[in-house]
Amino acid sequence: MQTEDQVTTTQSGISIAQLDEAISRSQNYLLSLQNPEGYWWAELESNVTITAEVVLLHKIWGTDTTRPLHKVENYLRRQQREHGGWELFYGDGGELSTSVEAYMALKLLGVSETDPAMQKARQFICDRGGISKTRIFTKFHLALIGCYDWQGIPSIPPAIMLLPDNFPVTIYEMSSWARGSTVPLLIVFDQKPVYLTNPTINLDELYAEGREHARFELPRHGDWSDLFVHLDGVFKQLENWNLMPFRQEGLAAAEKWVLERQEATGDWGGIIPAMLNSLLALRSLGYGSADPIVERGLQSIDRFALETDDCYWVQPCVSPVWDTALVMRALIDSGVAPDHPAIVKGGEWLLQKQILDYGDWAVKNKAGKPGAWAFEFENRFYPDVDDSAVVVMALHAARLPNENLKQAAIARAVDWIATMQCRPGGWAAFDIDNDQDWLNQIPYGDLKAMIDPNTADVTARVLEMAGRLELGIRDQGSEEIPSASIPNPQFPIPNPLSPHRIDRALAYLRQEQEPEGCWFGRWGVNYIYGTSGVLAALSLIAPQTHRREIERGAAWLMTVQNRDGGWGETCFSYNDRSLMGQGDSTASQTAWALIGLLAAGEATGKYETNAIERGVQYLLATQRSDGTWDEDYFTGTGFPCHFYLKYHLYLQHFPLTALGRYRQLVSS
Repeated sequence: MQTEDQVTTTQSGISIAQLDEAISRSQNYLLSLQNPEGYWWAELESNVTITAEVVLLHKIWGTDTTRPLHKVENYLRRQQREHGGWELFYGDGGELSTSVEAYMALKLLGVSETDPAMQKARQFICDRGGISKTRIFTKFHLALIGCYDWQGIPSIPPAIMLLPDNFPVTIYEMSSWARGSTVPLLIVFDQKPVYLTNPTINLDELYAEGREHARFELPRHGDWSDLFVHLDGVFKQLENWNLMPFRQEGLAAAEKWVLERQEATGDWGGIIPAMLNSLLALRSLGYGSADPIVERGLQSIDRFALETDDCYWVQPCVSPVWDTALVMRALIDSGVAPDHPAIVKGGEWLLQKQILDYGDWAVKNKAGKPGAWAFEFENRFYPDVDDSAVVVMALHAARLPNENLKQAAIARAVDWIATMQCRPGGWAAFDIDNDQDWLNQIPYGDLKAMIDPNTADVTARVLEMAGRLELGIRDQGSEEIPSASIPNPQFPIPNPLSPHRIDRALAYLRQEQEPEGCWFGRWGVNYIYGTSGVLAALSLIAPQTHRREIERGAAWLMTVQNRDGGWGETCFSYNDRSLMGQGDSTASQTAWALIGLLAAGEATGKYETNAIERGVQYLLATQRSDGTWDEDYFTGTGFPCHFYLKYHLYLQHFPLTALGRYRQLVSS
């Protein structure tokens, strides 16, 4: 019988030496990226609207000359595509609202409308209906500088700030990101400011029908949601007559809420939309640019910016906690020692970032106690379940000098996660039972992201966490999870989740499985992401009772494998289910599929060797000499159909995780 040292190739001819070399190169690259403080952090890329809106903000505040905004012109020019427009995500063919905001920013930066790039953009925009066909949030930003009429922007009664917590609808029925953006908008929408900028611009040329023929009104859909349009008419009449009930009290409550939720670092909610809207609210209330609150807020936006010799752009968010935990898992899964100095440094940094304050989640979750993690460097009001579960798994896999401190932090986090379980049995990202879908129909909710319901991918992460934490969890009373699945079994956490909670979550995942066998991915593109996560969870937590679901999920992954051996999925699969699992191969999505298939094989004892090894060969063939992979496509999801992300570390650590777990399989 051959020993491992004697095996030089796998059954399909993959060289073990080549595999080990690829893993080593990837490890060395990721280790080289670690910040001296212990964390990993890379760019979080989105579309150009974030940068365009920051340009507008600085023009409104008059702080544009103190930032290198002149470099934004180069950035926007390079992002413009041959058809004249700008994209929502790579390869989408161009998107109207994104293009209008980019055009606006270029004009604010002094680019003439006769510039060839502007002429191409104008043609692209007008061919698609012009400003009148853009989203509400684009129109809102144009209204701030008189390029759109406030009559076409929804009115929101400030009195909603005064509704008691036990009222059927309050701001806490909105998702955390919608809440953080909406409360300051209550102030701005009420004040309806119009600012003069330098240069002063108009965008009349972008009204396809001519500005004089434009109708500044809310869109109607011919269904029950038109009720909101009628209500908006009532609100506008009350505004005109100065009869809006409890207006001043509501505005005062909104201002207080905004001020209370600013971090010491100046951030609001850890996301640019909430930060921009909060600063716009303060501007409309008469705050000055020298006010410490404003100064800190503007500096927080500066920290989201990236700059090169000739370009300047802004990220929608930053992801150091998420990046650090996932890189640590990849390194350990691929053979780096759990007590390696880099792992220890990363783990100790994560421990420092645990949030021990109450946040907005506590309004509806009366049982929970603080102990979670957020996505960003600082975001004490909005920790999330997904980050917390991944951090717990990363810490559990690491071996730190103070294991007692680590275990106490893990226990506190798991207790918090348990209390965040939603009524249907799953987990959402930031809130509990945040599922009133009708809120997506309100007029300014045209991104359809007003709520944060439980999802299969977040639920799967929690169950995977539970499976990795506890050696003694049994599959519905049958067999134990094998200790080989647990990275650090000498420090098990007893009963991380009760059997009742696990049963409810498993029932939820069973219900969420699509007819094709896959699962929807809310936070990653899309069905490949969701399916990979659920298979990783079920293989640990319920390999026997959910064998059928596991087999169907694995079978679906094999049906969508590309001819080159990789996997890929377009963002358009959110718009069209027939595109699920379809797209050019990418390193990150190939890795997700491999992680799912390897987990399914561990659960069933039947590895789909051909599909797995073709996927591994794809990753080996596409790795560059420095240990990295490259991909242009966006594989992260902000809001399905409306906002997408490219995590610049996804294409590095996920392939390493996949190769590392495959190497473990070969070794065994």
